[in-house]
Amino acid sequence: MAAISFLAWLLAFADTELADSANIPQADDAGLWSALIEQASNLGLPSQFLRAIQPGFIVVEFSDLRTFAAEYHPETHQMVLNRALSFNGAGRVLSPLTRMNHRDVATIYHELFHAYLDYISTVSDPHDLGPDAQRLLAFAREWQECRYSSVHVTPLPQKKTVTEPRFLSERESWEALNETWAVFVGWAIWTKLEVGGAGQPAREKFRKLLKKADKSGLLVGYYEPEDSKERSMTNKRYLAPANRISRSEVTLLSEIILGQKAVEAAWLASEMAPDPVPAAGIADCRKP
Repeated sequence: MAAISFLAWLLAFADTELADSANIPQADDAGLWSALIEQASNLGLPSQFLRAIQPGFIVVEFSDLRTFAAEYHPETHQMVLNRALSFNGAGRVLSPLTRMNHRDVATIYHELFHAYLDYISTVSDPHDLGPDAQRLLAFAREWQECRYSSVHVTPLPQKKTVTEPRFLSERESWEALNETWAVFVGWAIWTKLEVGGAGQPAREKFRKLLKKADKSGLLVGYYEPEDSKERSMTNKRYLAPANRISRSEVTLLSEIILGQKAVEAAWLASEMAPDPVPAAGIADCRKP
């Protein structure tokens, strides 16, 4: 497994022909972020939220992952990517986005969102964050309690109609929220690339696909159980379809992460099911 700083990774990422990280030239932080933002912008992908992450906060590693294409470890700020996502499969630097298929780009965004939420939740003074980051963080803490502290899970992922209730710990509920939101961000990036275009027909198609994904319970997250006995049976507990991402969450994420205007974000989510009624004894997330 090879590990490199996020600064080195971004600089190498900017050079689409770089195969040897030992030849990385020096550049300032602004230039590194500009390279990442430029590649994302060239694909018509959101990049504004990435500006909040300070280079050097994350360490990127490549490994021969077998179960998942990527992992993020907030306790160490490590982003672990499958070697297949590296340039020429060498496991040194990230392959340019322009050379990735849509699903791999979505995977990168899934992990970048984890990095963003990790960063804004660990900044010592939230007032140092921009207004969007403060707003998202406040929303996340509220919904962690009222939406993700009491959930239903699918003990057998292949049988989604069989569910069990769970009261989650603070760590479990934060991970469940984090993964649910990252699943949506990755899905949205993949769908945007698949749909293509930026006009009204593309937006209408995206909206219809979102409605379909919501109805099918596709946009659900997961968490790693804290209980050692349960963890010995499964590394991840997947949330039940009833605990899929809600309309309010999609609206806010579409605005702050995907860069949609508030009216557009609300319109995109408007055909999703109404926000769910919370479990007994749990605070109601829904606004009057």
